[in-house]
Amino acid sequence: MRVFITGASGWIGSAAVDELLAHGYDVTGLARSDASAAALAAKGAAVLRGDLDDLDGLRAGAEGAEAVLHLANKHDWANMAESNRAERAAVQTMLDTLAGSGRKFLLAAGVAGLAPGRPATEQDRSSAVGPDSPRGGTENLALDYLEKDVASIGLRFSPTTHGTGDHGFIAAVVAAAQRTGTSAHVGDGGNAWAAVHVSDAARMIRLGLEKAPAGSLLHAVGETAVPTRDIAAAIGAGLGLSVSSVDADDAIDHFGFIGAFFRMDLRATADATRELLGWSPTGPTLLEDIAAGAYFPVWSRSSSTAAGGHAWRARPYGVTGVPAPTTRPVTAVINFACAHELVDCCPIRHISGDFSRVDEVDHRGGRGVERAARGRT
Repeated sequence: MRVFITGASGWIGSAAVDELLAHGYDVTGLARSDASAAALAAKGAAVLRGDLDDLDGLRAGAEGAEAVLHLANKHDWANMAESNRAERAAVQTMLDTLAGSGRKFLLAAGVAGLAPGRPATEQDRSSAVGPDSPRGGTENLALDYLEKDVASIGLRFSPTTHGTGDHGFIAAVVAAAQRTGTSAHVGDGGNAWAAVHVSDAARMIRLGLEKAPAGSLLHAVGETAVPTRDIAAAIGAGLGLSVSSVDADDAIDHFGFIGAFFRMDLRATADATRELLGWSPTGPTLLEDIAAGAYFPVWSRSSSTAAGGHAWRARPYGVTGVPAPTTRPVTAVINFACAHELVDCCPIRHISGDFSRVDEVDHRGGRGVERAARGRT
């Protein structure tokens, strides 16, 4: 089957491309940049250059495909009106192209706001209707095209589709912890998020393409409710930071845009999806991914070295199957942390934990300058 994919080089899209190619699909991916085009071509996918504003390109991609998988979105949090406008125009164009064909159109959506006060289910309809609503109301727009012989299917993703390399919501929460020096949750942290590993989400997409009837609403949910206080605790443990609470009114000031979501209760189930598709998530849980270093390097102390005190081992970003970790002296760990903005390095006045003391580390151009750094004996 020939499948046209928007967002093919994105976080979920790239995993979906891999999954479909591995199962014999003929994939064409929309690519905005030379790097994205090269990455898709290297995988064996065909490339269509363009973006969500290139309506002629979207029309051509849909015309040449037997199914369309729409995963792209501008996600411009500073200008959501523009993101919603572009989303509406892009989806409208592809739906009009597919009208009367009976071909499948699968589009990304989310579970946020579907069922305040309880876990969202596949039976809950989105209240986003019209071009000025979130995501341009495109889920409901696509369902309207069932009457025009487009086999529309909604793909509702958890607020975090996690894994090594994720640059989405959890990465934003981690960045806030690094910036503020504390891993925070909102209030008592009892609000919870649904979660799914990216590999499970990609498999659900493929099974939805193969098995889901027109009009289906599918939930990419591996875990129904991960408390945000547990997320904050896992991030704090990974970064060696304290865990704290912020008031809901202060969430956006503390976290940035992600605070609007991190203070929400975004639970969801996927019982109907699992039964319909025979889909059973098997990937790591969110807390397992965080603990394994999917969002920051995991360091462990080894034996003392002649220079630099204790040495430390880095397993970069929790990648399974990477070569044996290399050993670095304490000073190299500090330099790595500075270069990757894991700590505030302009300058560092104190590092806790198994570093006895750092009087000052100056970070200029990615290079750290040691003033006093020795591992604790």
